[in-house]
Amino acid sequence: MTRLSRSVVGDILVLSALSLIGVLGYETSFGDLNFLLAAFGGLAVGTLAAVAGSLWRLGVLTTVLLGLAGYFLLGTPFTMPGAGTFVVLPSLESIVGLAFGAVFGWADIVTIGTPVEAPYYVAAVPYFAAWVVSLVGTMLVTRWLVRRRTALRSSVLLIGPILLYVSGILLGTDEAYFAGVRGVTFAVLALVWIAWRRGATVEASGEGAQRLRKQKLAGTAIVVAGAIAVGTLAGAALAPVTPDRFVLREEIVPPFDPLEFPSPLAGFRKYTKTLAETPLFEVTGLEPGDTIRLATMDSYTGRLWNVAGPDDVGAEGGGYAIVGESLPEPLLASLGSRREVEVEVAGYDDVWIPMAGYGSSLQLLDDETAAREGDLRYNPAAGTAVLTSGLGDGARYRLDARIQEEPELEELIDVPVASLTLPVVANSPDVVAAKADEFVGDAASPIEQLRNIERALKTGGFLSHGLASDAVPSRAGHGADRIIELFTRSQMVGDEEQYASAMALMARHLGYPARVVMGFAPEVPAEGGSVEVTGGDITAWVEVPFEGVGWISFRPTPDQVDVPQEQTPKPKSEPQPQVRQPPRAEEIEDDLLTTVEIDETEDDRDEAFAVPGWVWVVVGVVGIPLAIVFLPILAVALMKRRRRRMRLKGANDRRAAAAWEELIDRYAELGFEPPERGTRLQSARMLERQAAEQGLDHSGANGSPGEQPTEPVRLASLAATIDRDVFGGTEVSDEVVTARWTEADAATAAVYAAAGRIRRAISRYRIRSRR
Repeated sequence: MTRLSRSVVGDILVLSALSLIGVLGYETSFGDLNFLLAAFGGLAVGTLAAVAGSLWRLGVLTTVLLGLAGYFLLGTPFTMPGAGTFVVLPSLESIVGLAFGAVFGWADIVTIGTPVEAPYYVAAVPYFAAWVVSLVGTMLVTRWLVRRRTALRSSVLLIGPILLYVSGILLGTDEAYFAGVRGVTFAVLALVWIAWRRGATVEASGEGAQRLRKQKLAGTAIVVAGAIAVGTLAGAALAPVTPDRFVLREEIVPPFDPLEFPSPLAGFRKYTKTLAETPLFEVTGLEPGDTIRLATMDSYTGRLWNVAGPDDVGAEGGGYAIVGESLPEPLLASLGSRREVEVEVAGYDDVWIPMAGYGSSLQLLDDETAAREGDLRYNPAAGTAVLTSGLGDGARYRLDARIQEEPELEELIDVPVASLTLPVVANSPDVVAAKADEFVGDAASPIEQLRNIERALKTGGFLSHGLASDAVPSRAGHGADRIIELFTRSQMVGDEEQYASAMALMARHLGYPARVVMGFAPEVPAEGGSVEVTGGDITAWVEVPFEGVGWISFRPTPDQVDVPQEQTPKPKSEPQPQVRQPPRAEEIEDDLLTTVEIDETEDDRDEAFAVPGWVWVVVGVVGIPLAIVFLPILAVALMKRRRRRMRLKGANDRRAAAAWEELIDRYAELGFEPPERGTRLQSARMLERQAAEQGLDHSGANGSPGEQPTEPVRLASLAATIDRDVFGGTEVSDEVVTARWTEADAATAAVYAAAGRIRRAISRYRIRSRR
């Protein structure tokens, strides 16, 4: 074993410090410095493995294998202690996570919303990155740099820490983490170290060498200090105020596409009709007046409102990204009181997760749902979450959220609507624009215009869910035809689906970025506690963003359900003058009646041909099973008959060969396994061997099972005979063809008779045609 010199130890410490400065860039992805534990672990494991390989004089390959063993055996407490055995010992789950993190973690980290906390193996990314750089760098220091300490070789060793620095930028966000401080520190440390390495190669001795090295170090320090000063001043003067950083997560579209799932609003009537009394989930932690947000829809096609897809969502739309337990905050919101909500799912079954307010953390509690945490996605702008694998009965989760504050009308008079880019509304009916201009009236400010529309719909319409108990029918849907019907009827009749859709379209006509939100509005008792949410609590409303305030809700659905009936006035009767009627003529009663002959023959005929009901029952009970059993047999028998008839056509030598083909097919249908390729003699010997192994003999009588066997029919001799007929060069007569078919049928009948009833029955359902 050899010792490490002081210069080698210094080189290792410098590379470790540079790597640590580079890996600090991961802070913008993980949101805090907890990932540093994984980075420290990776640096320590990689460095110790390389040092051990140098001290024990191990080969390069052996040292790499030692490093891999350390990576898997020591990585659990640094990356995923919760998955380890007794926290520090590796388990199968943690070993798999370390492998998955090293391979797939790089792709996951740029598609997961920050702060990154899921999947569980994502902490392996900084651990693996630091481990690779430290292992390779330390091996180069102890095996390559010691041979010749030059500035060029020292510069090569900087590649690893530089790659770590760049990866922290690419995998992070557009908000840098102390970019100036880290960049200057990295550059100073690297330049001074290279200068030191360059000074160490001076060919001098004694006091002259020391003096020359000090002068070079001092000169390097002065140059570095000047560069820092000039760079700082130039950067402050010339750098843009909001630099546009290139990060991979801005270039990669999250894989979740909401358009793969049906529009939530399209299933609105399912809740009001089918699930009105069905308990969907139980919620604790709500306060009176709170609503539960299910889905936010900002795209309209003329047929329905839907969640915008990844290709249509604007910069402010957020999009759905994979998240961990912590949820990102919305860019536009005024968040007020906090809610700690716990939900237990009962009859609800969908991908959209019921949310309250804007979540700050979401923890999946039950084991089955928590195992699928990688399927969780969240849109902070919409305040809605999705579990792509779906919520099911028994799912439980805990949500920490804050509620959007909604100022009064007077406070929003002078506040403009926020300028956001939402998907363009397509195929909006013309009547929507006309009604919007009518309802707005003389209002000038955006909040007054929107409140006027809300008031006009709420007071001028009537509520109906289209139930049998409703006074007036109400058709489901919110396409252009349904919105036209809402405004063109003598009375506006509909439910939240139609009124929220109509108001959102009106707001879009006015140029305001409105969206439709679907959720639940349960009655929460004043004392709080647990609330059971049913399908009858479903609702929908409209939200419009205001600058610096957030999304303000509007609820245009009327409360009144008694729709006035349209009454048609009865015509007034005008009095007529009385006129004397002539005297009634006395006629014989019989003369006033016309004899009509009723033909009852058709009724008698119908009764004669009427089939009693019990006959149909018997036919159904007996006939259907018989048809299931015998119809396939009949179909297969017809196909076999057609196959045999086709083989009996053609030249005589071909018909003789077809007798062997028929035999092979019949054997295969009985369960034997003739070779796919081979001569007739090879097939015959294989079939005879299989028959012997199965205890079946080849004796046959006259081609029908049940008769006493006469002379054994050997397949090998039959195959040789048919070969002579086909390849002998002589003309084959009709008698010979008949004899070959008779022998083949006899052999088939013999094995059928010995096979047993079950195999014979199964063979009737099989058909095998050798081509």
